Amino acid sequence: MTTDAGLPSVRESLQLALLAEPEGSPLLGELAEAAADHYHLNYNKHPVPVLFREVRAARTLLTRLLAAGADGTELHRQVGRLSGLLGNLTLHLDDPTGARTHLGTAVSYANRCGDTALAAWAYGAQSMVARHTGNLTAALGYAERGAATAPAGLVRAQLHAWALLPTLTQQGRDREASAALDVALTGLETDPAGQAPGRFGFDEPELALHQAEAHLTLGRTEQARSRAEAAAAACTHGTPGWAAATLVLAQAEASDQPSDAAQRALDVLDEVPPSRLRATARTRLGRLEGLLAARPAEYVADLQERLRTLPPPVEASGAASA
Repeated sequence: MTTDAGLPSVRESLQLALLAEPEGSPLLGELAEAAADHYHLNYNKHPVPVLFREVRAARTLLTRLLAAGADGTELHRQVGRLSGLLGNLTLHLDDPTGARTHLGTAVSYANRCGDTALAAWAYGAQSMVARHTGNLTAALGYAERGAATAPAGLVRAQLHAWALLPTLTQQGRDREASAALDVALTGLETDPAGQAPGRFGFDEPELALHQAEAHLTLGRTEQARSRAEAAAAACTHGTPGWAAATLVLAQAEASDQPSDAAQRALDVLDEVPPSRLRATARTRLGRLEGLLAARPAEYVADLQERLRTLPPPVEASGAASA
């Protein structure tokens, strides 16, 4: 378990190592990998603005090393991984244009060092950003590129579930979406590990969440409810994964159980402070509010008031919400 104090200490140790070996060494590549591992494995344990600052600071240290002439595949790989994390963090701060820049950098460095898994993941994240802005044509292009790049197993399963499935579903291409889901299910079932932790990882709860949203988009509320319940039950209460699954479940309940749906959303707002509420969760809350607008019921007015007073992820001054 990492702590608030432990997070900056990782960057400080990396900085000390660079002071000891300013021209670089194989050891620095290993330390950079350890730092990137720490950030991606503990991604959900810290507020997005806090983690963003630390990842950016760590990448800056490596950038200075590269600028000084240090070379090596491992350093390039870790710059790519840190750039990918910054892209994901930036989207969670509701900055899709910044996310596109960071993710494009991640792809560039992944290709430079031949890391196909990282390149595929970054394409998947670019697809997510494009969907977030409503550009389904670009989203499909990135998703297809990522799926074609992904090595077999979990990475390919993730690209089909996270990038292809939601994009094809939103385009109304039901048969192709079902085929993408089949690939994801097969990949998850046949991979020897069966799951991988962290921001770059993939597991059954994440797959269940993507299934639930796909069913919801296609109007299959019962199937959406079932998969969302499974995803929420498999996640630790109060985590981003739990919040995402709970809000999808609330959307599935909105038509015939509006009070329950509103109460679920209020539970999320009670458990997740604004500084930890990602832009993707805010989008799901907005969709739920729209579904409940014409369904006056208990707790709906309370939810509307909470959303009205919810601070944005980033204030007009550029400061993150407390």
